Amino acid sequence: MEQNTLLFVCEQNSYLTVSLVDKLKANFINVISDVGDPDAISHVADMINGVLIYIDSEILKNSNVLIYIKDMAAEKDVPIFILGNVEEIESVKLFLPKHLVQREFVRPVDVNDVALDIHNFLEEHKQAEKKKILVVDDSGQVLRNVKSWLEGRYSVTCANSGAMAIKYLTINKPDLVLLDYEMPIVNGKQILEMIRSENEFSDVSVIFLTGKDDKQTVMDVMNLKPDGYLLKTMKPYLIVKAVDEFFAKKKMKG
Repeated sequence: MEQNTLLFVCEQNSYLTVSLVDKLKANFINVISDVGDPDAISHVADMINGVLIYIDSEILKNSNVLIYIKDMAAEKDVPIFILGNVEEIESVKLFLPKHLVQREFVRPVDVNDVALDIHNFLEEHKQAEKKKILVVDDSGQVLRNVKSWLEGRYSVTCANSGAMAIKYLTINKPDLVLLDYEMPIVNGKQILEMIRSENEFSDVSVIFLTGKDDKQTVMDVMNLKPDGYLLKTMKPYLIVKAVDEFFAKKKMKG
């Protein structure tokens, strides 16, 4: 299981905080703690999937940290969890907009329940934000391989024919289609033309998968103006890297 990473903001250690960290780790959550100022948090901001703020009198004095966490969470869509007594929680919410705070845990708490609740939320949040990829290939082995390589990072759906792909596309809009160029009955070229002809799907990205790397095949593929092409003979990590880089470039373009 790919672990989530939680930033645990706590000014003072106690039996409760140590127990909580242990339970979070037992729920497959990587915990980053001992990060108490905006500069230090900025160095781990790209690694974290959530923030848990353990509220005490010291945290309430450190408004710079709360303001930085608020801005970071808003920019990166990072869920925030807060733990404290009723008065402390209300004080922290003066710095954190309500829509950014996903869970409020009021002391006294059961650390098992808190850890499990955070784990479940992070898993659901991760699934919801995953890019959706449709893999289309008439080979069951290719579908199984590509799905196993990508499903840790992405939400992957497989279709073993052009007809199945078209049926899927009538009710779903993936972020990327990995499309076999050579298929019987309805081939990759026809599916791409169908996607491009529908306004609803005209912005769906398509990368061709092909087993051939001869000059004519490459020219035929690129003449269709896909978003790219990948050889099925590439090493798995290179295919994953190519997909990662594709989404990274797309994000940079805005």
